[in-house]
Amino acid sequence: MENTMKVNFKVWRQKDAKSKGEFKLYKDVETTPDTSFLETLDILNESLIEKGEEPIVFDHDCREGICGMCSLYVNGHPHGPATCATTCQLYMRRFKDGETITVEPWRSAAFPVIKDLMVNRNAFDQIQQAGGYVSFACGGAQDANAIPISKENADLAMDAATCIGCGACVAACKNGSAMLFVSAKVSQFALLPQGQVEATRRVKAMVAKMDELGFGNCTNTRACEAECPKGISISNIARLNREYLSAKLKD
Repeated sequence: MENTMKVNFKVWRQKDAKSKGEFKLYKDVETTPDTSFLETLDILNESLIEKGEEPIVFDHDCREGICGMCSLYVNGHPHGPATCATTCQLYMRRFKDGETITVEPWRSAAFPVIKDLMVNRNAFDQIQQAGGYVSFACGGAQDANAIPISKENADLAMDAATCIGCGACVAACKNGSAMLFVSAKVSQFALLPQGQVEATRRVKAMVAKMDELGFGNCTNTRACEAECPKGISISNIARLNREYLSAKLKD
């Protein structure tokens, strides 16, 4: 028989962005070490429904570490204590039997609370939309070596493109900065020839939209890099700054 454990959840409950929220304690939630964190929240919600209480609202989709929707602040860490993992990849073996686990939504003015643990991350969508399109002559499938790209640049672009837009970088930053996210989205195009046509327009538009939406400034504490579930490097922020300065000088 699989070992069982009990944990307590101290969960932030909030009706909407305008309402005042508060923590509510749920005791003795039974689970197992090999059960995922989100599945344990499902167990808690099932018990709340059985009691006629309102279940806890939280975001989730793929539960495979790809979509970035499981944006929970767990025991003071975006996505929880696991390194390079999203909340849906977090398992209860990371916690002790009888432990009280604090669960909060992202804390950022740019990510207003929708309800309970769910926040509106549409600001990231707006920044990507500001970046716009990539001009490329789409014909038949090209040969693999038709557009020469160094392996170093290809690897760096792919590393930047692994950003899932979850918002952990913003949640981890004391300033609520979105620089790691924006730099990853700029870098994945800036490093490749296909991204050069709109490069100057793209970086200026995305930075302008980021500032307009109220994200804070970067002060290089590297908290974003430490908490990013995909290990996005802050070297991308340096690249973003170079791209932005170059674009402004061209003006």
